[in-house]
Amino acid sequence: MNVIRARGLTKRFGALTAVDQVDLDVPRATVYGFLGPNGSGKSTTIRMLCGLLTPSAGAIEVLGLEIPGQAEALRLRIGYMTQKFSLFDDLSVRENLEFLAAVLGVPRSAAPQRIRELLLQFNLADRERQMAGTLSGGQKQRLALAGAVIHRPELLFLDEPTSAVDPESRRDFWEKLFDLADVGTTLLVSTHYMDEAERCHRLAILDQGRLVADGTPAELTGALAGRSLIVHAAAPRRAQQALSAVPGVLSVAQIGNVLRVLTAGAGTSIGQLHDILRAAGVEARIEAGTPNLEDVFVSATGRRAQPREAAAA
Repeated sequence: MNVIRARGLTKRFGALTAVDQVDLDVPRATVYGFLGPNGSGKSTTIRMLCGLLTPSAGAIEVLGLEIPGQAEALRLRIGYMTQKFSLFDDLSVRENLEFLAAVLGVPRSAAPQRIRELLLQFNLADRERQMAGTLSGGQKQRLALAGAVIHRPELLFLDEPTSAVDPESRRDFWEKLFDLADVGTTLLVSTHYMDEAERCHRLAILDQGRLVADGTPAELTGALAGRSLIVHAAAPRRAQQALSAVPGVLSVAQIGNVLRVLTAGAGTSIGQLHDILRAAGVEARIEAGTPNLEDVFVSATGRRAQPREAAAA
């Protein structure tokens, strides 16, 4: 059963089309990823799905409700977390959670127990009296997530939630997300990190407002079978220059001492690339590679993505 269904979703800001005819189906109790560069339309799409932004065209159904018409009824059934810490710096961890419990309709009699559960679940029990503004980036992130789920939402939207924390905090955060999915929460998470995209049950790739790929990571990488090659060359930079100019080669990326080559199709053979490298005076060994999501992203968008383990900005 799908908890989100969108058809022809479009948003225009004057002459700019930020989201262009997007169709989405998000199954229940899954971690559904939005992958795309900044400006690809991820945040605008999420805001329309939440009912925070009115689409220019298209139809949206979220948890059986028509959006934006029934956005107010949706509000208490979803959680929403943005990349920017949006709680109160001058309130303590506990005070922030108490405030959100009241705003999001948690019964007063149940709020203390729910807050205790969240403090333990998100490793904040020893910080409950600390001012939120003095927390580290990872601690703020965990507090924001605790606040977003305090009312036990059926559906959780997370817009670039890990963009401001270190890789270790990102990995820990994702473990918390899978804990939520295991108890039936559906999560829609936007990201520009390849390693995070690989963790999702299903993935949509957005580029310039358009949905250019949609499927499980295995389906998306499997569609590129035979198009990813590994080149071992004594002079990798010279090899990269020679291969980058070849028609039918979409990308050549140096990873350590080897090159990952993505071709446009089966028409570009290993033998052809050998001949091109020999003509350039480069000895190399070429073998078939296993496609990854970086290859999927390049094939779908025509550009490189963030590194697979990018550090926080």
